[in-house]
Amino acid sequence: MTIDATTRVNQDEINNILWRACDTFRGTVDPSQYKDYLLVMLFLKYMSDVWADTRDEYMRKYSGDAVRVQRALSRERFVMPPECEFSWLYERREAHNLGELINIALERIEDANRGKLENVFRNVDFNSTPNLGDTKDRNRRLKNLLDDFANPKLDMRPSRVGHMDVIGNAYEYLIGKFASGAGKKGGEFYTPPEVSVLLAKLLAPKSGETIYDPTCGSGSLLIRMAQQVADGNYALFGQEANGQTWALCKMNMFLHGVDNARIEWGDTLNSPKLLDGKSIRRFDVVVANPPFSLDKWGAEKAAGDPYRRFHRGTPPKSKADYAFISHMVESAVADHGRVGVIVPHGVLFRGGAEGKIRQRLIEENLLEAVIGLPANLFFGTGIPAAILLFQKGRTTTDVMFVDASREFEQGKKQNKLRARDIDAIVAAVRACTDTERYAHRATIAEIQENEFNLNISRYVDTFEHAETVDLRSTWQEIQRLEYELAATRAELIDCLRQLGISDL
Repeated sequence: MTIDATTRVNQDEINNILWRACDTFRGTVDPSQYKDYLLVMLFLKYMSDVWADTRDEYMRKYSGDAVRVQRALSRERFVMPPECEFSWLYERREAHNLGELINIALERIEDANRGKLENVFRNVDFNSTPNLGDTKDRNRRLKNLLDDFANPKLDMRPSRVGHMDVIGNAYEYLIGKFASGAGKKGGEFYTPPEVSVLLAKLLAPKSGETIYDPTCGSGSLLIRMAQQVADGNYALFGQEANGQTWALCKMNMFLHGVDNARIEWGDTLNSPKLLDGKSIRRFDVVVANPPFSLDKWGAEKAAGDPYRRFHRGTPPKSKADYAFISHMVESAVADHGRVGVIVPHGVLFRGGAEGKIRQRLIEENLLEAVIGLPANLFFGTGIPAAILLFQKGRTTTDVMFVDASREFEQGKKQNKLRARDIDAIVAAVRACTDTERYAHRATIAEIQENEFNLNISRYVDTFEHAETVDLRSTWQEIQRLEYELAATRAELIDCLRQLGISDL
């Protein structure tokens, strides 16, 4: 099968080919395991195709001078060592030690690109018997996987795919597919793209700003934030506790051309990695979709936190929501730092330690807006969520409440925010004016009267008034209908009798 080299690859076509490649593992290997093999193979194929395309270009430019070509290749954004390219592995797809050959290739790629890819492939073993079966079954699955990615339509050379976003989008497409089918755990590493776009528009990062996600997952939210900066002048930072998900994030950044992102691996609450000396590093924009109500997060050590992130109070040990919020607020720069965080609705009204922290945040004039989202937007949970916006250096004290819970596109498994829903939410927050049954600008006095409870229904009246019923006219209408029914029944009986039917 040959493909015209001038033909551009269609995004949907690439996505469909990749999803069909999952059939190699589907039904025999758990999706939580085989997603890593698919995503790593996509990454390897991309690197190989780009490398081959770049090498061919230099060969033409330098008329086949191997020394000059090699010198030019060494200055590229990544290096592909010999015997590591996809084509080399594909030629050896019948090898008895195929899994071992793939592992060796990935290890060499890491070694050659330590600054960008060190440890990225450490959790993926293509020679694993527990994950991929015994040698015979493992080799068959890996051969099928290589065959799937050798599809000519999956040629990822820049001369074929055009803009880099095609490949980045394909990678995120697969991540989203795996998240939607992975149950509760799927939502831990992926924020639906529409929600990411909403947060990016609400926080509106500017040229030259630093952007940080303390629970960055696969990095999709950070990438959406970066895409809001038209001139590309931004710096991305993130931390992720899960090692496999951290690797997904590193690869996701690489595929989107974000080579300078600093993504750390570790538990943000107990071991923050992004520091400025002995203090928490501060950023212009802080955004996150933390795990909802995380249990056993380390409350017993919060009082002695060396970075004083929990000076407003220690959140309960069974719910880390305000621990993440506290960390995020402390991570924002003092005069203009902006924070956007997705939370379960309990964060808005729960009492105890959480109520005291919430009151302190409001009294310090940090809270800017509370936005209620529709139910069933997020993978792994059907409960509705909310977005809290905080801003340091505010010159007003009012808080904007938006009830966007009824505006969405209903899906079979997940609901979805439409473009018009996103635009309406952003417009309401920007306008800071009341909109009947949708938005309300609350004063600090109103919030105090509600004892610092942020339940949206206390501020936005969504009650639908029933139409007034005229009982007298309704009773007269019932009597008229009953009279007509009796007359119709008598007429029907008379007709039946004329037909000789009298035993009814």
